[in-house]
Amino acid sequence: MTENIIDWQLGADGIVVLTIDDPSQAINTWNAAFRQSLADTVDRLETEQASYAGVIITSGKEIFSAGADLKELGPLLQSTDAARIADFFDGAKALLRRLETLGKPVVAAINGTALGGGLELALATHHRVTVDRPGIQIGLPEVTLGVLPGAGGVVRTVRMLGLAGALMNVLLKGTKFSPRKALAAGLVDAVVGTDSELLPAARAWIAANPAPVQPWDRKGYTLPGGRATETELSQQVLALAATVRKQLKGADLPAPRNLIAAATEGSLVGFAAASTIETRYLVNLALNPLTANGIQAFFDLGEANRNTDRPAGAAPFRPTKVAVLGAGMMGAGIAYEYAKAGVAVALKDISPEAAERGKAYSRMLVEAAVAKGRWTQQRADELLARITPTADDADLVGADLMIEAVFEDPELKKKTYGQVEPVLDGGALLASNTSQIPISGLAEGVTRPEAFIGMHFSSPVDKMPMVEVVKGKLTSRETVSRAVDAVRLINKTPIVVNDGRGFYLTRLFMAATFEACEMVADGVPATSIEQAAMQNGMVTQPLLVLDQVSLSLSRQIIADPEAAAGGADNRTAGEGVVIRMVDEFERLGRAAGAGFYDYTDGKRLRLWPGLREAFGPARDIPFQDLRDRFLFRVALEVAACLEEGIVESAGTANIGSVMGGFPAGTGGALSFINTYNGGPAGFVARARELASTFGDRFLPPAGVVAAAENGTLIGR
Repeated sequence: MTENIIDWQLGADGIVVLTIDDPSQAINTWNAAFRQSLADTVDRLETEQASYAGVIITSGKEIFSAGADLKELGPLLQSTDAARIADFFDGAKALLRRLETLGKPVVAAINGTALGGGLELALATHHRVTVDRPGIQIGLPEVTLGVLPGAGGVVRTVRMLGLAGALMNVLLKGTKFSPRKALAAGLVDAVVGTDSELLPAARAWIAANPAPVQPWDRKGYTLPGGRATETELSQQVLALAATVRKQLKGADLPAPRNLIAAATEGSLVGFAAASTIETRYLVNLALNPLTANGIQAFFDLGEANRNTDRPAGAAPFRPTKVAVLGAGMMGAGIAYEYAKAGVAVALKDISPEAAERGKAYSRMLVEAAVAKGRWTQQRADELLARITPTADDADLVGADLMIEAVFEDPELKKKTYGQVEPVLDGGALLASNTSQIPISGLAEGVTRPEAFIGMHFSSPVDKMPMVEVVKGKLTSRETVSRAVDAVRLINKTPIVVNDGRGFYLTRLFMAATFEACEMVADGVPATSIEQAAMQNGMVTQPLLVLDQVSLSLSRQIIADPEAAAGGADNRTAGEGVVIRMVDEFERLGRAAGAGFYDYTDGKRLRLWPGLREAFGPARDIPFQDLRDRFLFRVALEVAACLEEGIVESAGTANIGSVMGGFPAGTGGALSFINTYNGGPAGFVARARELASTFGDRFLPPAGVVAAAENGTLIGR
């Protein structure tokens, strides 16, 4: 058996504990060494059945198990060899099928994140128990990156949850569940409170279930809800397809289509035939060049969620008390997230009433969760008890994490630091939630600039999956590590970037939304602008999201560099639209009841009827040009950020762009450049076409031009 990948320990109780711990890499993946080790282990389990009573599979690393190894899978997909690709995934399926048909109980003791192939391994066991630790994610997110599960994930979830349940709750959304939400979704069977309880719970289940059989292997098994008639199934599939089209806002993406087909067809046949169908639809996707981008992005996501900045010997950081400064919408959301993670929070504002309003946001969220049956009243009460609203600095005493979320004014922020830093823990991590103000300048307001960092949350905090971690010039490596730990604690992905006005995510946001404003200036109907973005597969409608963030904030973003430059000579047409919306028409955004849309009590009513009159006449612009303007404008900004060193790797650039709204099916903005019409040369040619028609902002930067001329790829 291959050494040092899967450790075999037979206990006195007759239970074999298999610990996956690949010494050659920081995470466990389905690389060749692991597959051989798993095959050897399954051989031994089959041969030595008389010597053990059951099996527990767990991990020796922070991550339970990840999917296929990119270094192997990338070249395989690029080979476009359908037979080889099918053999790869069929081989993984065969191993897992042998595992679940051993005739002995097999339990997955999930002690870390299990996404993709990691969860598929767990699904092939008879019982799944996980620890309820912040940061653990469980799910099958492949569709969000343009692929689908390939080691039985589609087949097993359909048989566990039913066709509609598997597709709508797990597969098509690609949700990454917390342990308790994974339990509610039916992906795991039990949750324990601490790591020390994990293996005992697994052992107890084995003792109580000496000869389990998977439901789908029992005689007379039918799908949950019963087998549908042909007419019922057709109606169900049509409803699913319609729901997906609505969710995608008209975007035509192959992965959701293939998922629906694989799940539906697989539900009509036996397990073996369903597995073959799953492979065929995956191979079909694999032959699409964008799929390799999706696979790359999936592994980039895993890399982003690892703490690669932790210095040797440094312990993981878990704050015991968080001081959130500013109880507005952003500060209130941050307070909720840390309280949900089990941390005490002091939520400070200028008055007790303002702080109480901030806490009321958490109260609203937990009351909704209780009303829907997702939370118990006890859990809701415990979360609210962790949040102390205050206007008194004394209530911040001892906090070891400070997150400032006050108004975007550098001097106000520095003044705030001076007031509260003396009462914080002496080694506290100091962070600002600023969306654009350079961190190095703000660090002048604290006594320990090496401990100061940016933690840029996106709104609404409880829904957005990432936090931008911004390194200032004096920020220490340990501080970066602690900030990454603090982000992972609340189950979000840290996007680590370097300092500069607007950092990374704000620059991408501005590129997309201000391009929408350029289209408004061109007289393009707002409905066409929003539809072009949606048909690209972008996450948000740009004019709508400008309203939600507030046009007044965008107006300020324009004003700050103008003030620094001493004038407004270089205003773009898009910036002019924002300025007129705010200054001339007093349309400040959703909170004010008027932006690009009209609102009543925060509810969107319609697009502002005066928009066409204010910014006409219209130009006759092909719809494809509108779509390309969004994609190219953002991709060019991403490439510029890479060249400027704002982002340090292609992986960070791609994952940050996808989480910032770039179409997930592309694998990220740099992958989009690398695969557009044959590669960077095709991208440069189209960018120059757009520049000749719409302006120099579409001219590609030097690095992209060099890649086009040299026949190389960006960032790889």
